[in-house]
Amino acid sequence: MGRAHLERRGGPTYFLIIYICAVIFGAVIGNFTHPGPYLTVGASGGISGILGALLCLWILGKIDLLANFFIINIGLNIALALSASRIDWGAHLGGFAAGLIVCAILDLIEKANYFVLRCKFPEFVKVNVLLGGCALGLLWWNSQPTPLSFSWDGILPILEYALTCFLVIKLIDVALSLRHGLAIVTVALSAANAGLITFAGFSNMSALTASCASRYSGWMAQIENLLVMACSNSSLTIGIVAATSFVLTIFLYSQELYRGIGDVGFIGATLRAERKRGIGI
Repeated sequence: MGRAHLERRGGPTYFLIIYICAVIFGAVIGNFTHPGPYLTVGASGGISGILGALLCLWILGKIDLLANFFIINIGLNIALALSASRIDWGAHLGGFAAGLIVCAILDLIEKANYFVLRCKFPEFVKVNVLLGGCALGLLWWNSQPTPLSFSWDGILPILEYALTCFLVIKLIDVALSLRHGLAIVTVALSAANAGLITFAGFSNMSALTASCASRYSGWMAQIENLLVMACSNSSLTIGIVAATSFVLTIFLYSQELYRGIGDVGFIGATLRAERKRGIGI
């Protein structure tokens, strides 16, 4: 029930962000609160994060839940964590705190978006931009010659990356407000996915070549010939994978593309109206 309330209010993208942050932060707190070596297994941190996010939404007056819901669930979590030695209370506490804090931050971001962005982004745009931004961020991080520091030289690249992300988001926002904008954004995201794969492939060409030098045995030997063919022309392989990504993205977003092609000017107005109807999550 908690997942349904959170996903209905915040959408799949924000639900995914909250859940992943809660799992990661819960595992980190669990490791700090237990002497090593210690292995945290399970999704209890993520589940506690959902409960924390729901509490945040309840405090903000965004969901209709009774106080008994939180008293019972939080009480059960505390009782189970203290009564069973194999339950990681640190992961529960860390996940709960992360869910509450991340949900509050996302609500602030949505409130800021009310003044910065024109349109309410469709969920497929949010998911694609989030995953693409994370992938590009990892590639950018790995490309840094030296570890980033807290000096101006270390902070400046982070600010440049953040500014680039903001400009991309604003361009998407402007495009969505235009006639046929949904179709434009769909094709642009498909091309961006293909371009990201191409960039990642050529940036890590040496690593791909090294992995191609490996030899496999057993059932893996059956696909070795295919790997050899792919490795013999890495540039062509990267191009094929990128083109496949473009076609696959177009296929997955085909309904949005068809809707955008048939747009006569109502979609942008609808997305702008959705942005104006609510402030925050």
